Amino acid sequence: MVDIADNAASGTRTTGSPAATLQSPPAAMVAGHRAVPLDTERGSLSMPLMHEARPKVRATRPDSPLRPSVRYLLAGIRVALGFVFMWAFLDKLFGLGHDTTSAKSWLHGGNPTKGFLGSASVGPFRGLYHAIAGTGVVNVLFMGTLLGLGVALILGIGMRLAATAGAVLTAMMWSVVLPPAGNPFLDDHLIYAAVLVLLAMLSAGDTAGLGRAWAGTALVRRARWLK
Repeated sequence: MVDIADNAASGTRTTGSPAATLQSPPAAMVAGHRAVPLDTERGSLSMPLMHEARPKVRATRPDSPLRPSVRYLLAGIRVALGFVFMWAFLDKLFGLGHDTTSAKSWLHGGNPTKGFLGSASVGPFRGLYHAIAGTGVVNVLFMGTLLGLGVALILGIGMRLAATAGAVLTAMMWSVVLPPAGNPFLDDHLIYAAVLVLLAMLSAGDTAGLGRAWAGTALVRRARWLK
């Protein structure tokens, strides 16, 4: 058994080993900005850890909203592109004389898709487009898509649906003219498709448009794909 001798005069406590000799400490020690009580009878800290473990905080980068100038530029591109589709619809419907004369308008018995789809003469899909050119279903789908894109982009509503429908329409129009006249692969139809997707991704309908109000309607809350 180890002998323990208390020396009241020196304030030390000895055991059989020199390493066990401890100077009498104060009642508390400060460790890591926190007072830690000391068990003076046993000569050891009453808490298992001298330093309090601090949780690691991961630095996160806050979202960086677009600058107002960028948001309004996107809104301007959105409205301008919407006017492109809306004008194409109105011109083919009424024959405003720009690309379609009044006699060839849809209202006067004209065919809005026969001329364009029938012009596919070289591309790999020319057989398909020649077969469907000028059919009633294709005319309705084409004109309805033009109208829907024009309304959605000008008002800033249904941007996800507009981007999907517009990208499909413009990609199909690109495939009609393969290969493009001024480039071996790329033409403006693919640029339109990319811009439509970008506008939807950046919520371009929320600025100078009705995008936020549209997203808050009960219909859109139930069907988020209509946003």
